[in-house]
Amino acid sequence: MAPEKDPLKLDSMLCFAVYAAGHAFTRFYKPRLEALGLTYPQYLVFLVLWESDGLTVKALGDKLFLDSGTITPLVKRLETRGLLRRQRDEEDERQVRIFLTHEGRGLREKALAVPLAVGEALAGELEAVDTLRDGLHKLRERLAGGEHKG
Repeated sequence: MAPEKDPLKLDSMLCFAVYAAGHAFTRFYKPRLEALGLTYPQYLVFLVLWESDGLTVKALGDKLFLDSGTITPLVKRLETRGLLRRQRDEEDERQVRIFLTHEGRGLREKALAVPLAVGEALAGELEAVDTLRDGLHKLRERLAGGEHKG
């Protein structure tokens, strides 16, 4: 019979495993993103905009699970660098849309090196990676759903 797991033992904590993996990703991504002149949150902004250019600040924040107090300064820094531009929505001036500039679109080609490096580092584990990613999406949805229950 297997011994019971101590629910307060660090190595048995799912949250710690996710936290530690997050740190490993940060260390792995840091030099690759520095080569692009981007932080990880800035990289995420580009991933979203390369997929759907012209989103509102709110929609961008929603996709990244970031509030406007976090996303706005991040976008402003990228705009100062000439990689993005902000524009008031023509139909609703309360909304601000974010558009890639020519330079911002051009960064995509250089950024391809990042997922290629991840794929190389995880070679042979692609099925496990897909399963883990899908499981983490489900986990996030379940935990987020728990926030709204009475």
